[in-house]
Amino acid sequence: MTLLVFIVSLIGAMSLGVPVAFALIFCGVILMSFMGMFNTQIIAQNMLIGADTFTLLAIPFFILAGELMNAGGLSKRIIEFAITCVGHIRGGLGLVAIIAAVIMASISGSAAADTAALAAILIPMMAKAGYNVPRSAGLIAAGGVIAPVIPPSMAFIIFGVAANVSISQLFMAGIVPGLLMGVALVVTWLIVARNDDVETLPRTGWAERGRASGRAIWALGMPVIILGGIKMGVVTPTEAAVIAAFYALFVGMVVYRELKISDLPRVMISAGRTTAAIMFLVCAALVSAWLITAANIPNEIAGYIAPLIENPKLLMLVIMLLILVVGTALDLTPTILILTPVLMPIVIKAGIDPVYFGVMFIMNCCIGLLTPPVGVVLNVVSGVGRVPLGKVIRGVWPFLIAQILVILLLVAFPSIVIVPARWFY
Repeated sequence: MTLLVFIVSLIGAMSLGVPVAFALIFCGVILMSFMGMFNTQIIAQNMLIGADTFTLLAIPFFILAGELMNAGGLSKRIIEFAITCVGHIRGGLGLVAIIAAVIMASISGSAAADTAALAAILIPMMAKAGYNVPRSAGLIAAGGVIAPVIPPSMAFIIFGVAANVSISQLFMAGIVPGLLMGVALVVTWLIVARNDDVETLPRTGWAERGRASGRAIWALGMPVIILGGIKMGVVTPTEAAVIAAFYALFVGMVVYRELKISDLPRVMISAGRTTAAIMFLVCAALVSAWLITAANIPNEIAGYIAPLIENPKLLMLVIMLLILVVGTALDLTPTILILTPVLMPIVIKAGIDPVYFGVMFIMNCCIGLLTPPVGVVLNVVSGVGRVPLGKVIRGVWPFLIAQILVILLLVAFPSIVIVPARWFY
């Protein structure tokens, strides 16, 4: 009965248009009232405790680093570098989108920011070269969702805090799955675009490639600094986020000189707004998380799926389907914050590696960014690229299926995630 109260109160509030953060608080109030333990101090204390976490400081700094990266010209240099490498190949601009998406994912960790930068530059270029615009927009959207999987990832930080799992291990575990998502997009693009009659860019000489690499080297150095520092134990993820923000500020203002002092207030305000929204969601979700534990909801769910606990792969498949369904209606962060406290006790009881589960969880949540009716990344591509949303949805399907196949592969063979993660860490 407690589970039913939780689901009905949460879905009911959101269906009335209540913002997710307030819906989570409302759900907590209903649960407390139902359990006969209503106390406003519980809400206040859990919200304060939720925000008072050193690890969460990584979120504003990684968000700021992403904003500075786009404003300071780092994104543009990465795309130029990719064009000189593969732009002359038939269908090369699609490959440019994928390569740039993977590189930018290793810098900002924000699906929306990376997608916006790619769409603004590449969609006009691809349309002019004769590429199928809806398909191109779909490819850029699918490439953008790699960002929360390849470290540094804000999604991993939020999951790590909510599930009490090592964020450094999550970062290292996300490298191979993120690269596999990129490879899947390359294969799919080469298949679906093989018969397109498009213009190819002129082949660049080695001298021009060298100059493009030199211009991009500062941008390409950021993931080396972030991941290298974490791998060697020199910095924590939070400290790495601070370094990334100052690095992006230095490169944008001193090296590329595209970021002006007058741009900083706009960049800071944009990063502050995004941070405030995410942090308020985290605080509100931890109220519900405390009550979920107090109401013994995980054990209640475990009772329903007890037969699956003996078969971890089948359990993972069922959980992935659940997350996929929820992700069609909720954004990435709310999905993590709502489902993590419910699912983690079940996952641990089934003997599934928490780091492996975290990577699979985030990958599946990323699929939700590509599925209507919410589909945040779809809306970003549609708005920035000026492509009707319906056309973007039609264009994304081949790449969405490719990403789902990667998830199914990792469900069947967990060692693909676990073994490299242990080696990297």
